[in-house]
Amino acid sequence: MPGSRAQAFVRFALEQGVLRFGEFKTKSGRLSPYFFNAGLFNDGACVGRLGQFYAQALADSGLDFDMLFGPAYKGIPLATTTAIALSNHPARADRPVPFAFNRKEAKDHGEGGTLVGAPLQGRVVIIDDVITAGTSVRESVALIRAAGAQPAAVLIAMDRMERAGADGALSAHSAVQDVEQTYGIPVVSIASLADIMGVLEDDATLATHREAVSAYRARYGI
Repeated sequence: MPGSRAQAFVRFALEQGVLRFGEFKTKSGRLSPYFFNAGLFNDGACVGRLGQFYAQALADSGLDFDMLFGPAYKGIPLATTTAIALSNHPARADRPVPFAFNRKEAKDHGEGGTLVGAPLQGRVVIIDDVITAGTSVRESVALIRAAGAQPAAVLIAMDRMERAGADGALSAHSAVQDVEQTYGIPVVSIASLADIMGVLEDDATLATHREAVSAYRARYGI
């Protein structure tokens, strides 16, 4: 996404308390100087604006696609708001934007199954917040292919640009790069750690966090 819009998203995340600076323990056990929690986009106005950022990132990517898929659970509202935003976007307003999502547990009554929404078909973009271990992407790709459709891309809010693995055996690639190489599909992000760094450099009120984030990036970044 062009730098100005990506940094606008970083500032939006800061305003909403979704992006925070401090000391946070991640799932990997690392102490990160920042934390991004998309679950804190939790009211109608900010989720509507979030959908516009997702829609613009997808439009800017130039990718051709037929529908969206939101993996349970965070991906469900993300795919929904993105589909709404795309339906009003000049790049897509003349074409329908179907979307679907999955249940964690199969429904054993009514229509049954694990999929809800439009039938999975054509080129499908997976919508999520971040990629950590890649589990959500792996499950989504399997569901899409099992339905006879084609995973076209993954669209996320934030690329941490961070290598996986223990400190003594860091991977050469980030989780995003691993997904791209494993499934042969692009990963598009609204913003990345580089954009966070750009905001830190430009905003004097955030200056106290620059050194810690820069050191973390030097240690774990790609």
